[in-house]
Amino acid sequence: MKQPNLFGFEPIDPDWKKEWQDMPEFIQEKQDCYCKIIVRFDNENDLQEFAKLINQKLTKKTKSIWHPFKSHWGATKKLWIDEP
Repeated sequence: MKQPNLFGFEPIDPDWKKEWQDMPEFIQEKQDCYCKIIVRFDNENDLQEFAKLINQKLTKKTKSIWHPFKSHWGATKKLWIDEP
């Protein structure tokens, strides 16, 4: 059985690279933070007190944040809507 591709079971053209000739190169450099700090809390009250101080929502499941706040979605959220 052939491996299905995105559009069905047609074989993928093995010469796909010829279609990508003279395309601009895409390089996205990793943008790392300036500094990371691990902060530990003894209880929920201490966590929420800190959340108020920095004006961000934090839960015991929060693994990381940016300060000041930066959305993990980037500059904008993309939303696709299927209209009838």
